[in-house]
Amino acid sequence: MRSLRQLGFFLSVVLWIRLCQGTMESTKPNIIIILIDDMGYNDVSFHGSNQILTPNIDAFAYNGIILNRHYVPNLCTPSRATLLTGKYPIHTGMQHYVQIPDEPWGLPLGERLMPQFFRDAGYSTELIGKWHLGFWRKDMTPTMRGFDHHYGYYNGYIDYYDHTHHMLNKNYTAGVDFRRDLKRWHLDNGTYATEAFTAEARRVIKQHDKRRPLFMVLSHLAVHTGNEDNPMQAPEEEVAKFSHIKDAKRRTYAGMISSLDKSVGQTMRALSDRGMLNNSIILLYSDNGAPTLGIHSNAGSNYPYRGQKESPWEGGIRSAGAIWSPLLKQKAYVSNQVIHAIDWLPTLAAAAGVPLPNNLQLDGVNMWPSLSGNLEPQSRSLIHTLDDIFGYSSYMRDNLKYVNGSTFEGRFDNWLGELPADEDDPHSAYYVQQVLSSEVQQVLGSRTLTNNRIEQLRSDATQRCPTNEQNHTQPIYLCQPLEAPCFFNLAKDPCERYNLANLYPLQLQLLEQEVHQFRLSAVKSARVPKPDPRANPAFHGGYWEWWNNTSSSGSSICNWNIFNWLPLCQ
Repeated sequence: MRSLRQLGFFLSVVLWIRLCQGTMESTKPNIIIILIDDMGYNDVSFHGSNQILTPNIDAFAYNGIILNRHYVPNLCTPSRATLLTGKYPIHTGMQHYVQIPDEPWGLPLGERLMPQFFRDAGYSTELIGKWHLGFWRKDMTPTMRGFDHHYGYYNGYIDYYDHTHHMLNKNYTAGVDFRRDLKRWHLDNGTYATEAFTAEARRVIKQHDKRRPLFMVLSHLAVHTGNEDNPMQAPEEEVAKFSHIKDAKRRTYAGMISSLDKSVGQTMRALSDRGMLNNSIILLYSDNGAPTLGIHSNAGSNYPYRGQKESPWEGGIRSAGAIWSPLLKQKAYVSNQVIHAIDWLPTLAAAAGVPLPNNLQLDGVNMWPSLSGNLEPQSRSLIHTLDDIFGYSSYMRDNLKYVNGSTFEGRFDNWLGELPADEDDPHSAYYVQQVLSSEVQQVLGSRTLTNNRIEQLRSDATQRCPTNEQNHTQPIYLCQPLEAPCFFNLAKDPCERYNLANLYPLQLQLLEQEVHQFRLSAVKSARVPKPDPRANPAFHGGYWEWWNNTSSSGSSICNWNIFNWLPLCQ
């Protein structure tokens, strides 16, 4: 009889433990990545500009760590591939250009991605917004690459309201590019994209099962342009806030930024309301610099840095970014540690206790101890761009920056996007109060963020180009990368005005040799630049959709006929 009572007690304890386990929250931190598209370094006010105020983003940055030397590839597709693989584009075949809608290629299936590792560790994985890593095969789409769910679009951009992507240079139908998982989605047609993605992020957070940690990439369309026939779009009420900006295009861009800033506040509020902020790591950054001029230009500003998106200069590869978490030992400081998008996979995995296989051959390193402890900056060597098809490269060893060749025949090699001195936001006189009254600040509730501290952090994060006695237009300092390689000392010359190649030819030769070593490790570009007209949305009910007949299980194999570029499928 006693043994039966003991057995009953034991079973009750087991049942009680299992019930408790079923209701316990995960101890692993939630990982939230807010990825902004084509935003300029000078377009957040924590870097010192008073033209467009971003109080929510600034409060986020001031409460966390401002990443003052955060580097990224200079184009959308390579940048996203780098984030998700932890590898340079030259090591995944993603180094040449972006994925065009009717080109049959994408991020190679042999690469395991960040969401796959986090899902294997028990995370719920969500992608909201932009993909841009290939969709010509169904098994290349987000829910086949580690994301449990995807709400958003496959291409590089869409219309902000009707969610179509229109290749105006082709005789293609304008196709809707919007999905919920693999299902065509039209119910949110007419909703401004930033608002649609924010609403989805809030829904995901509200309905999240907290027994599993959340891995969410909120990959905004903003502030990339929409379709070329109507590129600049923002809600009228947001644009109306910026009557002090004379240029109409820049004024609309400000409205796009303002909507994005509001989204950051609402996303942080949703995490707070759900009680998830106390165990979250949130990373926010722009995928590359702004395209001030040229194709898909949005009037963004990377000033005072040189160049813009799709260039080898700091304006194309230095990204506005910040990270916040209660798990950081040190917060509210400006980090001058060189960090790159290759680092986020090993860094976030280490911070979350997510194991990574030893054979991954990552290019990135775990920067969590350095960031969390505000340690002395580590030495870094980074290959920023290496595109031997377009014929240009950009490399950095510590503070020495090497540039050889350029894009668009050098038309965007100058210092672009300088803002008028008389176009400060009228509210900039009360900037600190704007930050302290922002939704993010109310959510975080930090009492250590004083007026003086905000002003000091903002000053530390503002880049001022040193003015040397020698004029940078003197022939000895001129850089003409289409004619000869250049190099700069970023510690003394962060704005790349003084080419040192003529003064230190041996140092230039050493840098060239180091670039050559990277070239030896590069794999062939994965890009297939031959358009396939079968991608035309006219053949898919007016939607952009995978267009070959390879199933997700790989039951059909297509070999490409190099003579007429038609697939021969088995």
